Amino acid sequence: MRHTLEDAAREPTTTAARSDTGMSGSPAIGALKRLFNPMTSAGHAFELFTLFLIVLSAVSVGLETLPDLPAWTTRAFLAEETIIVGVFTVEYVLRIAAAERKLAYILSFYGLIDAISVLPYYVTGLDMRAMRAFRLLRMLRVLKFARYSAASDRLVRAFRDIRAELAVFLTTTGIIIYLCAIAIFHFEHAAQPNKFRSVFDGMWWAATTLTTVNFGDVVPITVGGKIFTALVLLCGVGIVAVPTGLVAAALTKLRSQNEDARLGR
Repeated sequence: MRHTLEDAAREPTTTAARSDTGMSGSPAIGALKRLFNPMTSAGHAFELFTLFLIVLSAVSVGLETLPDLPAWTTRAFLAEETIIVGVFTVEYVLRIAAAERKLAYILSFYGLIDAISVLPYYVTGLDMRAMRAFRLLRMLRVLKFARYSAASDRLVRAFRDIRAELAVFLTTTGIIIYLCAIAIFHFEHAAQPNKFRSVFDGMWWAATTLTTVNFGDVVPITVGGKIFTALVLLCGVGIVAVPTGLVAAALTKLRSQNEDARLGR
């Protein structure tokens, strides 16, 4: 009888262990999943370590551009980059190994960011001029911050929720830009043939005017062009406001859902 009770007491732990092993596939995969889970102590420590490397890498990109640096700094930056890339490469490979759907992870947003964070190092191993050109791509490593931020996760989910509305809005905006380019071309081509050589030159003006940026490099000089520009600027206020409102509404909805889930409503 005592053995039966002891066996029954041990059964939940044994069942949980079997369940964890079954879900993970193997103890090693289970350990990797715990490492990549920020809710565990190991996962939290790994998260902080990764964030430190991201910040260190981003700062180094800027420090490398300082003039008159000692010769030893070049070797130091190269060693630091090699170590950081090595850590991120191992992390990327381990994440693929721990993923239940490996191809889905590789093609996912975070999978692509993890790959981009290390690819420039391997691509630029032969040409130092290319290495300078790829310095900007190295800065994409800071996008790995998104993996460790709940707010960025909500932002991604918000864009996913409104992707249909955004697609319609972007398509409509593209059509409006093209129509405005045609109109401004007919207003200004005769007066400024060098600046409005074609409708496609007008598209640059239309894009900067509709977004209320207008760098001032191409401006209308005819009466009709100026009146049309004023109308386009008024429309531009709505062009900027619509996507902002969509994203804000989606974020508010997600925040409300998270708050309800936390309170158990």
